[in-house]
Amino acid sequence: MGHLLPCRPQENLQPGCCDEAPALTLVQRALLELTLSLETLQAVKGHMLEAMAKGLSRQMHAQATMRMLPTYICSTPDGTEKGDFLVVELRRRHVRTLWVTLLGDGNQSPQLRDRLFDMPEDVTQGKGEELFDFIAQCLCQFLDGVCPGDPQQRLPLGFVFPFSCRQTRLDQGELIAWSKGFRCSEVEGQDVVQLLQAAINKQERYRVDVIALMNNTVGTMMSCSMEEMPCEVGLVIDVGTNSCFMAEGRLVEMAEETSRRMCVNTEWGSFGDDGALSDILTPYDQCVDQESAKPGEKRFEKLIGGLYLGEIVRHVLAKLATEGELFGGSGVPILGTKDTLKTQQVLEIIDDEAGLAAARGTLQALGLAPSEQDCCHVQQVCRAVVTRAAGLCAAGLAAILSHMCQSRELEQLKANVGVDGAVYRGHARFGEILQRVTKLLAPECVATLVPSADGGGRGAAVVMAVALRLAAQRREVDQLLAPLRLGPTDLQRVQALMRREMELGLGQETNAQSSVRMLPTYVCGTPDGTERGDFLALDLGGTNFRVLVVHVAQDGIRMASEIYAIPLAVMQGTGEALFDHIIDCIMDFQQKQGLTGQVLPLGFTFSFPCQQLGLDKAVLLSWTKGFSASGCVGKDVVQMLREAAQRKQHFGLDVVAVVNDTVGTMMSCGYDDPSCEIGLIVGTGTNACYMEEMQNVGTAEGEQGRMCINMEWGAFGDNGCLDDIFTDFDQLVDEKTINPGKQRFEKLISGMYLGEIVRHILLALVEKHILFRGKPSPKLQTRDIFQTKFLSTIEIDGLALRQVRGVLRDLELDASFEDSVLVREVCQAVSLRAAQLCAAGLAAVVEKMRESRGLAQLAVTVGVDGTLYKMHPRFSQHLQRTLRDLAPNCTVTFLQSEDGSGKGAALVAAVHCRVAQAQGPP
Repeated sequence: MGHLLPCRPQENLQPGCCDEAPALTLVQRALLELTLSLETLQAVKGHMLEAMAKGLSRQMHAQATMRMLPTYICSTPDGTEKGDFLVVELRRRHVRTLWVTLLGDGNQSPQLRDRLFDMPEDVTQGKGEELFDFIAQCLCQFLDGVCPGDPQQRLPLGFVFPFSCRQTRLDQGELIAWSKGFRCSEVEGQDVVQLLQAAINKQERYRVDVIALMNNTVGTMMSCSMEEMPCEVGLVIDVGTNSCFMAEGRLVEMAEETSRRMCVNTEWGSFGDDGALSDILTPYDQCVDQESAKPGEKRFEKLIGGLYLGEIVRHVLAKLATEGELFGGSGVPILGTKDTLKTQQVLEIIDDEAGLAAARGTLQALGLAPSEQDCCHVQQVCRAVVTRAAGLCAAGLAAILSHMCQSRELEQLKANVGVDGAVYRGHARFGEILQRVTKLLAPECVATLVPSADGGGRGAAVVMAVALRLAAQRREVDQLLAPLRLGPTDLQRVQALMRREMELGLGQETNAQSSVRMLPTYVCGTPDGTERGDFLALDLGGTNFRVLVVHVAQDGIRMASEIYAIPLAVMQGTGEALFDHIIDCIMDFQQKQGLTGQVLPLGFTFSFPCQQLGLDKAVLLSWTKGFSASGCVGKDVVQMLREAAQRKQHFGLDVVAVVNDTVGTMMSCGYDDPSCEIGLIVGTGTNACYMEEMQNVGTAEGEQGRMCINMEWGAFGDNGCLDDIFTDFDQLVDEKTINPGKQRFEKLISGMYLGEIVRHILLALVEKHILFRGKPSPKLQTRDIFQTKFLSTIEIDGLALRQVRGVLRDLELDASFEDSVLVREVCQAVSLRAAQLCAAGLAAVVEKMRESRGLAQLAVTVGVDGTLYKMHPRFSQHLQRTLRDLAPNCTVTFLQSEDGSGKGAALVAAVHCRVAQAQGPP
């Protein structure tokens, strides 16, 4: 890339505007010093990106030149803002007061009444208390003329304070340092909102609440946002210069963690104070800096701000006059006087049509007698200074836009930039260069410059309106989600209820009173690692059926398996046909594996509701999952399998155990960890099992040892004991299921239902006009359309919210950034409650085990399976943390199961064989 070439020939380094000979070498040299190439501007952009990263980082913030200050403004307007708002804007020499009425019309036509008060010089140099008293007096005088109705009504006020503040809330900010000529004592380090509020209260005239603090840059951004055109960048090029933008909340480390975006006040005027701009500073810039109130500070601002552009031009002209290149060598004294040239004059001189006349008039007013060539050279110098300022401003803007694009993981960013300030407004050329160079430096970004309409006044009112709207919405959201947010007391009560139901379920006389069935499984031991041999396993739980051979050896477990389909006609035909089909599949598998003729112990995972009467005897209670084979309900499924084997003349079948998938999960993990005595499933459904002391099992014979109890805890609460935990949303979900009033606990926890709960909450938020602008899509009103896997996707840590918007877009929902944040919050509330309730149930289990064994501290492992536990990014963390809180005397380790329904069934058979061999023949 070459030099930053202007779009008009007059901006070249040649004096073509006067159609005369090439410029003298010294003039050309001065112009070249002020000309920046695109390569140089790219380097400036890179340095600014580094400075921004430092400012955003908590670790590097102290060394950063760009402070990147959080403003606690977390949303742009949506156009619905309405109401009356007061604004006080502190300026260099004035205090401006405003009464702004927003009509909820997209902020198109706000009504403004304002008044400007002159501020005495001594007020800006005296005590801080006097400054704020003066502001409060101006406000009261203004309200005397405009305040309608009751003077005791509470009026919200926004304070536009154009100085660097360290904010900790929207309505709290400590002044870091004065600038712009202010030197009031006892203010730096103090909360300026509190100082203003105290001064207003001292007047005892009006009930005014200062609810927002901002600078004019933030006001500029907010004033340029419309309903269909959000503005996310603010840029001011005035006496000074600054910028702000909506940053990803997770990157703003100096603020409390937030998933929302937050407006960051860059304070980019100080960029380069660490020497990052040394390569582009000219001798003229050094002179301006040395003559300033704070040499070495605000280096970027001194290249761009209106306070300094005239001074840079003056130093260039003074040097050229000294060297005899201008004004015949005269004019040196007057050009050596500070503030002789104003930036406004510079902006008038660069004009194409009237610029030369403006140059002549300005120079003559200084007592100079410029030639036509002098006027032409002065115009070129002014254009070079302004072009450089616009180019540097573009480099900064390009850095902000590229940062936004990268942090949002976008291929292309489209952004509206609210712009204000006398330098920007002073001449169209500045904006043209800013737009053009920004595009060259950030080609991946499409920026539209939007001139601000009263950022300090209207923008401040919009900030307050947005803050009040968000606060009102937050109250409604919190109220809506409150029933799902369970505290420690709630969870302890659920734990106690589960414990009570467990005790009832274990009792012979009280079993019928319990919603937790506590079924004996007749599995009386877990693997100890000495199991050896080959075992078959069957896994029937859906439309596919698996047959496995499991080889258990000293060096581990090896498995081979095959999946067989079960035709719909077989699923819904006769029981004989179903079990005949299963035997056919077993015989086919044994033939393929070379096992024909071998008699291997077999474990049968049968994942349908059964009453188990022995390790190898289970009576089917009901079919589920689309099965309806006749002649099976009420019969022993193992006996039906044996009868089918006889019909098929398959005499190599030795069924030793029938289990469900929860028990299989415990057993498969028990092989790897002998401390595993609990099984947990949290997937489409949920269940748990555990090793109970036989003396506590009143529903099975025997007093010695332990037996695995299949809790069937999904039905916990079916007797009404959890009714006060059930919310209106849970009730809506329950009513539309195939088993209303049943499996109540499962409907709060498992993957089959969480998406539906979320969907109903989203519909309620839409109805309140909090979400999707009150416009639901037909898809969102469709049952089961919001799948639980969406919760897992939406809650992934660090997932850009644009990807959340992608999930919602698939549901035909036009989601804003704020919508995406809220949807994520709803998903988090629902999944957190599920994990907490699961933990409360598990806490009851481990505490019962600990007390039954008379231990002060229990160490136990939980074998766990299920897509919700395995796939959801936070479920396991929430579950384990809550369990630690509820059962502090238990050390619980979680071990994820691998093939509990297959390997686990084989291991049940293996343990049975080991125990039988140890006991010897009966």
